[in-house]
Amino acid sequence: MTTTDIPRSADVDSGRRVSRKRPRKTATGGLRQAVSATTLLWIMACLYGFPVLWFVLSSLKPASDLFSYPLTLVPHNPTLSGFRAAWDSANFSQYFINTAIVCVITTILTVGVSCCTGYALAKYDNRWLKAFFLCILATTMLPGEVMLAPEFLVVRNLGLYNSFAGIILPAVLTATGCFMFRQFFLTVPDELVEAARIDGARELSIFLRIMVPLSRPIMLTLAILSFQWRWNDYIWPLLMLNDPNKFTVQIGIQSIVGAQNINWSV
Repeated sequence: MTTTDIPRSADVDSGRRVSRKRPRKTATGGLRQAVSATTLLWIMACLYGFPVLWFVLSSLKPASDLFSYPLTLVPHNPTLSGFRAAWDSANFSQYFINTAIVCVITTILTVGVSCCTGYALAKYDNRWLKAFFLCILATTMLPGEVMLAPEFLVVRNLGLYNSFAGIILPAVLTATGCFMFRQFFLTVPDELVEAARIDGARELSIFLRIMVPLSRPIMLTLAILSFQWRWNDYIWPLLMLNDPNKFTVQIGIQSIVGAQNINWSV
């Protein structure tokens, strides 16, 4: 009996040693994959970041160095003359204030209206609401240029031409925001709303105390997107504004570019 037990224990020990060595190979392979993935991401980040770096460093070059040959990445005599010339050529301080007013007000209204609309579309069963939702989605299939003329006529007939309200109001309701909130509120169980109604909570209390806190991630996401959209918007403010004191940053940047001559240092 003793002679047969000794080899078995040795086999068990050898099996344990093999089993202990296998995770090391797996860990090594996972480390190699992680390193290769990280290296690839760094390479892609450098490729995408190089044009931005070139843009920033070129803005610090004087006009004589922009088209010098051979081209150099680092400016020999860095200067801020281009920034000063651009700032002095137009009333950019007022442009930034105007843009901030438009972006902040539009973002707040967009998030609020989209949240209310998405909640109604998700938690109320009505055929008219379904038709309204389809109409909202249908607007996403229309190019923005098609909507410019009708929106301009409506805003002008309302007396909102050449005002911030004419820029803000048409941009409040967005199909993207309504769709995002609707899809999120569909994931909230209906039993939660029914339990609140049984406890005597009103619809406004349910919305403000339960749904709004739950939808904070969507609110933050839409706020970032809306602020970016309004900040980069150029065509609609260009059509709506003719007073230079009400121009936004995008119109101000375009105003310093001449039709026949372009100052590349600016």
